[in-house]
Amino acid sequence: MEKLRIVFMGTPDFAVGILDSILKNKHEVIGVITAPDKPAGRGQKIKYSAVKEYALAHNLHLLQPINLKDEKFLEELKNLNANLQIVVAFRMLPKVVWEMPKLGTFNLHASLLPNYRGAAPINWALINGDQKTGVTTFFIDDKIDTGAMILSKEIEIHPDENAGQLHDRLKNLGCETVIETLNLIENQKITTKIQKETLHLKTAHKLNKENCKIDWNANGSSIYNLIRGLSPYPTAWFLLKDKVKELNIKVYDAKFISENHDKATGTLITDKNTIKVAINGGFIDLLELQLPGKKKMSSKDILNGTTFSTDARAC
Repeated sequence: MEKLRIVFMGTPDFAVGILDSILKNKHEVIGVITAPDKPAGRGQKIKYSAVKEYALAHNLHLLQPINLKDEKFLEELKNLNANLQIVVAFRMLPKVVWEMPKLGTFNLHASLLPNYRGAAPINWALINGDQKTGVTTFFIDDKIDTGAMILSKEIEIHPDENAGQLHDRLKNLGCETVIETLNLIENQKITTKIQKETLHLKTAHKLNKENCKIDWNANGSSIYNLIRGLSPYPTAWFLLKDKVKELNIKVYDAKFISENHDKATGTLITDKNTIKVAINGGFIDLLELQLPGKKKMSSKDILNGTTFSTDARAC
């Protein structure tokens, strides 16, 4: 058995749970690498990453390189004398970094590889209406999420859960999978499996404003899956046109109602409690929204202070 000396690399909340689990299982973390501090919000105040907050609270040695090929950073990393590196939700590493430790560098990815390589696997599994997903640990190579797989754990996707809820369940599954992977490496019982390349692999494209916009001409299930797959972040949105007004509206929660009707696609229908958009084969009942400059609210609360004309259209 070889005692592990671990450098951990990660940035968002998803990575914090994994790091915490590693420490609670009595593994030695000799260094933590996370993103540089960035200004955020209206006041542009400096914001620490979730991993930095955790590292500071637990007195862990912290590095925040701007350039992962910087000679000073590489020297400092080498001097830590780690024999294993773990990557969770971080950026792509140069070869000089991932090949440095004796036992390699492994990544935890929030999908069942080789499907959903890329930046937003949790979101895309929901957007595509998948019924199962999971996490995979694999040794990093010189491409994105293509390395030899160590462990893969699967869970079912609940029909009504959103990206935030699935994120939390996968984080818990990821903790178990990383600890199991560490035990295999420590006890020299590791076996790997090469990822198979097929013609129909699903990809996890980077999310942007365009692919987060709701297409009201899509079918009801697709619209519903887009909304839950982007909730609570980065959030599906649409443009509401009401006479001379144009509002960019975010949608956090909705449901699809299958129903025959003669309304034009995009027609906004409201009563005292509900806001619905007509689509082919039914309506999308908008349950929780955010109007420009406002906090997110239920449709009922929005309708208490906002009225829409009969000309209002979702675009």
